[in-house]
Amino acid sequence: MSDNIKRVVVKVGTNVLTNKDNRILGPVLRELVRQISVLYEENIMVILVSSGSAMAGMEILGETNIKDKSVRRQVYSSVGQPRMMRHYYSLFHDYGMRCAQVLATKRDFDIGKHRKNMINCYEGLLAEGVIPIANEDDAVSLTMSMFSDNDELASLVAELLDADRLIILSDTDGLYTGHPDDDDSIKINEVKSNQNVEQYVQESNKKEGEGRGGMASKLRIAKGTANKDIPTYIANGKKENVIIDIINNKKVGTKFICA
Repeated sequence: MSDNIKRVVVKVGTNVLTNKDNRILGPVLRELVRQISVLYEENIMVILVSSGSAMAGMEILGETNIKDKSVRRQVYSSVGQPRMMRHYYSLFHDYGMRCAQVLATKRDFDIGKHRKNMINCYEGLLAEGVIPIANEDDAVSLTMSMFSDNDELASLVAELLDADRLIILSDTDGLYTGHPDDDDSIKINEVKSNQNVEQYVQESNKKEGEGRGGMASKLRIAKGTANKDIPTYIANGKKENVIIDIINNKKVGTKFICA
């Protein structure tokens, strides 16, 4: 593995963590944690940005009588967050590792005491060999100042901690020249941050509980993060060994680099 990689931010989306029936996939979580444990043994620390809490809450609560969509999301996330952490805590424990939850709102990244406080928290956890698991604090986030999605949160965390890589795990193999299922669609292996590839993005409608970010958001975040000299990848989180393959510079996913 590359000697100069010490910190990697990995964002895993709801579509990676759930099946078509919107149920949390235990084997996917275990494979994710296994890879993080392999990197840990190589002295590479992973900061995990995990979606899935709203869907995990929906799985428990089912339909609710709450009419307000944003309040409903807060409730689902509040119920699902400890459930996701229980999964992660148990899996990391199986690999002899420890994890911690770090919830943030967008204001925490503003220059000042909030930002400094958050840096201290992350640095303290990393110094102790504890894997930070970040998510938006949906229960207290105000709608007008929410992250656009967890892709944005992951990018901000990568910049905050001066990460060597940002890996955005989705349910597609990367950026394609058309719909990934089309026979004439080709995967793009590398994109420069000033390259115009936005015309290739096609969005689909989101169901409740799914992540807010689509490929357009991922593309914007990936190019923006690469522009800050943090190589960024969009790859398929359901593929075995995907994170380790990226760290080993295999041609996996789509890599975004500074122009």
